[in-house]
Amino acid sequence: MERESFEDQEVADYLNQHFIAIKVDREERPDIDQIYMDACMAMTGQGGWPLTLILTPQGKPFFAGTYFPKTRKYGHMGLVDLLPRIVEVWINERGKAESIGEQLTNALRDARQKEVRDQSPDSSFFTDLYENLASSFDESEGGFGEAPKFPSPQNLLFLLRYHAKNHHEQALSMVLRTLEKMHRGGIYDHIGGGFSRYSTDPKWLVPHFEKMLYDNALLTHAFLDAYHVTQDPVWEGIARHILDYVLRDMCDDDGAFFAAEDADSEGEEGKFYLFSVTDIQSILGDDAKSFIRYFGMTEKGNFEGKNILHLQTITNQEWHDWVLKSSVASHHMTEMVKKVFTNREERVHPFKDDKVLLGWNGLMISALAKAARLTGENHYLGAAIRANDFLNKHLRGSDGRYYSRYRDGEVKHLAFLDDYAYFAWAKLELYETTMEISYLQQAVKLAKAMEQLFCDQDRGGYFLSGLDAETLITRSKSWYEGALPSGNSVATYVLAKLAMLTGQEDIIAARDRQIYAGYGEARKHPSGYAFYAMALQLVLWPTKEVVIATKDKNQEDPWVTAIQRKFLPQMSLLHRSLDEESTINEIAPFTIGQNPLNGEPAAYVCENFACHTPVTSWRELENLL
Repeated sequence: MERESFEDQEVADYLNQHFIAIKVDREERPDIDQIYMDACMAMTGQGGWPLTLILTPQGKPFFAGTYFPKTRKYGHMGLVDLLPRIVEVWINERGKAESIGEQLTNALRDARQKEVRDQSPDSSFFTDLYENLASSFDESEGGFGEAPKFPSPQNLLFLLRYHAKNHHEQALSMVLRTLEKMHRGGIYDHIGGGFSRYSTDPKWLVPHFEKMLYDNALLTHAFLDAYHVTQDPVWEGIARHILDYVLRDMCDDDGAFFAAEDADSEGEEGKFYLFSVTDIQSILGDDAKSFIRYFGMTEKGNFEGKNILHLQTITNQEWHDWVLKSSVASHHMTEMVKKVFTNREERVHPFKDDKVLLGWNGLMISALAKAARLTGENHYLGAAIRANDFLNKHLRGSDGRYYSRYRDGEVKHLAFLDDYAYFAWAKLELYETTMEISYLQQAVKLAKAMEQLFCDQDRGGYFLSGLDAETLITRSKSWYEGALPSGNSVATYVLAKLAMLTGQEDIIAARDRQIYAGYGEARKHPSGYAFYAMALQLVLWPTKEVVIATKDKNQEDPWVTAIQRKFLPQMSLLHRSLDEESTINEIAPFTIGQNPLNGEPAAYVCENFACHTPVTSWRELENLL
């Protein structure tokens, strides 16, 4: 639409003469995007991007749609036909247009009052969600639903927890098949690493080549959790490959992470990533034949005469060997891929969206912290801490209020709910990896800021924008999870984890309000609320709160590492040391008196805040876990 319409001189001249044209980056202003997407859905019954609205001077929408070419084609009205009609209506029937805008604005405001809140959460929700996912699961190719196929990592994270609780092998199988098929497909960049946004076909072969920071962060979580559950190093290997790409290509010199890489280069989608057989022969010479077979290349190609590289035709053993670099053949293939990568680097690269978004950086920090915990690789933790420090330095105002976007030294937009929720999740992962109490303190501070800035005091749940934000026609609130889990879902998960870690009554109360506020909508459409379900699991399923008490915070304690090796999503782990006693007492008062025994480390295991007798041996602790 940009190429066909906005860059066309005739369309631009007409727009500039009759309208005030405003282009919104929905990543920078999700509050605006959410309000007007709701308006488009209300007016047309469908939405999507590009999103096109015409507003009154007061910002009230009276016309909405999505894609409009310059002239009519494929059943879509052209802008050169639409815009004069809008001008005619505005001149001759302005009252009608303003009335539509007023009615729609009131409807958007009234929608909040119709939120369902009269249902008590129960565990049948998890069964319904599982069955919804199972009914849409593609047994052959993995993933859910029909093309276009999105990775939807939160579905996979939920299924792994469902499997862990219920020993449900089909839930695990759905996850592992999806992860394998995605990695084998063209949606994964086998030369440079990283996943594209989605696949246009059912087999994950032909992607929309845009790479998003958030997809790669959440997919890293999914692969790491799969490794945590199965202990199969292939899943760890893929997570490492993703992070190698991010740290190489999506990280700035100061440690923050860029938002995205475009699909296009030189005006063509995917051009940077495509190869012909002749290209590979010129790069690899005599080695080309095995490379061409391995990556499924043909003379005809599989995308506009060239090849999207994929691993869909090699054997399972070859795939495992390639991921783990565990055979002579895979080592040889690695050297060939390096040559192809070096050659590809000389091409014109896709445009890099180098803005730094607080929330998306929070997602990547959380993934890196988890990677450090599960792999033992300190450079992942170092990268997570650098990014965390960058955000605290550059995106936090002198009053403590966070901002959403940083680029070239410029900070803009008061941070939104998603920013706070994702960043709070990052603090929790940093705490679980380092056991540094400062990260837990920061998570609590962010959670309480969410309550202060975003809470809907009347209906529960959190608004997308803060009390101090720009005044728009309404304050939007969303629970539904699309490519990203909603800020409300992640906030609920953060509160549920913090309730276990701290036992603070105001955090428990905020968690419960969130659970009840979201449950009505989630109950109606379970498959759109997988991350919310993970929070609900921490409330409805049995939990364990584990406190490891030592004399000082640096005292060697192998128990923490041993516990972290186990996939125990219903468990919280707190490290309590006597040299930080006053801080721990304040942040987690339920631990007061839980001290080392006779100077030796002791473990206190509580189930829903009812605590067992402390133990001093790993065998006793493992039995309680």
